[in-house]
Amino acid sequence: MALIKKKLPIGIEDFEKLRLNNFYYVDKTGLIRDLLNNWSEVSLFTRPRRFGKSLNMSMLKYFFEIGDHKELFDSLEISKETALCEKYMGKFPVISVSLKNMNAPSFRIAFKMAVDTINTEARRFQYLLYSDLLTDEEKYKFRRLLHDDMEESTLYSSLRVLSELLEKHHKSKVVILIDEYDMPLAKAHENGYYDEMIFLIRNLFEQALKTNASLQFSVLTGCMRISKESIFTGLNNVSVLSITNIRFDEYFGFTDREVQDLLAYYGLSAHYDTMREWYDGYQFGNANVYCPWDVINHCYTLGADPEAQPENYWINTSGNDAVRRFIRESDNSGTTKREIEKLLAGETIRKEIYPELTYRDMYASIENIWSVLFTTGYLTQRGKPDGNRFVLAIPNREIHSVFSTQIMDLFRENVRKDGDLANRFCEALKNGDAKGVEEQFGIWLRKTISIRDTFVRKERKENFFHGILLGILSVMDSWIVSSNTESGDGYSDILIEIEKEDLGIVVEVKYAENGDFDSVCQEALNQIDKMHYDEKLKEEGIEEILKYGIACYKKRCRVVLADSASR
Repeated sequence: MALIKKKLPIGIEDFEKLRLNNFYYVDKTGLIRDLLNNWSEVSLFTRPRRFGKSLNMSMLKYFFEIGDHKELFDSLEISKETALCEKYMGKFPVISVSLKNMNAPSFRIAFKMAVDTINTEARRFQYLLYSDLLTDEEKYKFRRLLHDDMEESTLYSSLRVLSELLEKHHKSKVVILIDEYDMPLAKAHENGYYDEMIFLIRNLFEQALKTNASLQFSVLTGCMRISKESIFTGLNNVSVLSITNIRFDEYFGFTDREVQDLLAYYGLSAHYDTMREWYDGYQFGNANVYCPWDVINHCYTLGADPEAQPENYWINTSGNDAVRRFIRESDNSGTTKREIEKLLAGETIRKEIYPELTYRDMYASIENIWSVLFTTGYLTQRGKPDGNRFVLAIPNREIHSVFSTQIMDLFRENVRKDGDLANRFCEALKNGDAKGVEEQFGIWLRKTISIRDTFVRKERKENFFHGILLGILSVMDSWIVSSNTESGDGYSDILIEIEKEDLGIVVEVKYAENGDFDSVCQEALNQIDKMHYDEKLKEEGIEEILKYGIACYKKRCRVVLADSASR
């Protein structure tokens, strides 16, 4: 009988559910050992989304929380630490709240969502209502945490009060876990109530994490490291463990060894190179890691279709607003454009990174946006930083495609804004004016961020120039423009039908690897004739057909029109 494989935990963030229901688990319980051996009253882990923060927080909850959860940790790394397990496992009341779903259009609704979060967590401890160790007044305080019409002062003190009551009942100090602490701030900034939310979170945290004598320790997670001046005012007990820190660097994300083991378990080792190209490349501290969300999702896809191509799993879980804003801002900066082009070509750049920003300042300048892209995982570091100066790179193929997509979206917007320039290109193309086409196309190439990638095949490099041409041609609503259409003995790059003038155009685009424009243009024209790319146009009854060979290299191009004898 074939052995039934463990299920892949797509979107499973509950440690107990994962361990009890035969899901595959990449063992990160060493985080518990290192956390206890490197004691800090408040630890803040900042990592990009989808790198396992919530699952790790759930793991911490089940380890420390009073009760018998030993079976969840059997055979895992932490189980070898018998002294630590004996002293800490199941010994503390744990308050665990997630703020990741606090996405509200107004502060009034956000406040109600915060109240509901506290209500939900307090209901886990309703046994306090019957505790012989609590006074009637203390039980009254607890009942107030269950009310959905909670006052502001009650909300601000809620985590501290709950800690005090739990400590008195259990005679043990309390562990507080707060997942995605900065999500309410991000949404408040987007929706215009940032100052009110800062005030709420600051008061909630200050009472829970600073003036709380019942606190054993606390762990927070988030994407951004928010300026202490805006939220952690007066909290001197916070240890910030960001993506630049060496300590705990391998516990968020999958290491190369972990990915190899996972692929081998599912019989997918043949896909290792693709997995590494698309989803590896992040450097946290000294650790090189993959995005877990991508790896698990692609393994799941490959399980159904071994021929499946890699997809952009991570980027499809977000609007990629940081990249979009960055590309738009760069439209006014030649230097930034050139830096983006270097990154897209697989090179690195040096930039000053500001580790602490407020959400208000995130997009205040190009310099700040570099920091946002680095913190949120769209860029990663290479090697060691020099103070606050980091060597930055695009981590992998998936993130490269994010930048490419946003660049092409901006290009199409610019084409619509500058219709006259696009019309001049199309007019020259229709009239057989190869020099005019070359001149107008060259202008567009110089205006646009070039998407060059030294790590892909020549055919892939041609896709960028192909996309630019299609973007320009999109202004001609009356033209029938086809891309990669089967015609003759192959697939032509671009076919154009201009019905009103009974005119057809065939365009073949080539990448001039060594800048040898003339021979590459001739190669393109020869391919048109050899593969009979004009066959489809002839079948439509079009007799006059223009054939263009276009060679491109960086921001230069050459356009050659086939002579009349070969048309």
